[in-house]
Amino acid sequence: MALLTTRGTSSSSFTQRCKYDVFLSFRGEDTRNGFTSHLNGILRHNSINTFMEDKLQRGEKISAKLLEAIESSKISIIVFSKNYASSTWCLDELVKILECKNNGQVVLPVFYKVDPSNVHNQQEKFGEALAKYEKKFKDNKEKVQSWRAALNEASHISSWHYKNEYVFNLYFVITN
Repeated sequence: MALLTTRGTSSSSFTQRCKYDVFLSFRGEDTRNGFTSHLNGILRHNSINTFMEDKLQRGEKISAKLLEAIESSKISIIVFSKNYASSTWCLDELVKILECKNNGQVVLPVFYKVDPSNVHNQQEKFGEALAKYEKKFKDNKEKVQSWRAALNEASHISSWHYKNEYVFNLYFVITN
């Protein structure tokens, strides 16, 4: 399998601890039964080991199993969709993914039917969600600031902007 194993993975210890080729971060209600499931299907059909959190138990806090899956992936694909920021789970995943990026993980953002500038500037649904969290987490402003910083950082990573269901170009990038 010709997976991105040299680009962005400078540490041999990083590649040795990888259990998954790709971790998929997405907002289920937006893309689970469309874009993300198609991407996951194409990757798995081509023997790329993906982690898609559809079988994990949901709760208020991100699970240790999910954090472990992020840490043990070579690549993380973040599918930003209109309701991505409405999930604290997704935002916690994003923070962890960017932490792993600093340790050699390749991170590939995809802007699915959302303008990248809305993520960068935290406008529209992204801004609404963060404003809600500032009220909800008024005693933990650092948490919301970490989410804002993560959204800003992720929006600066070389990315793809998809307005339709085609995932073949992204698959090509992952496998070459």
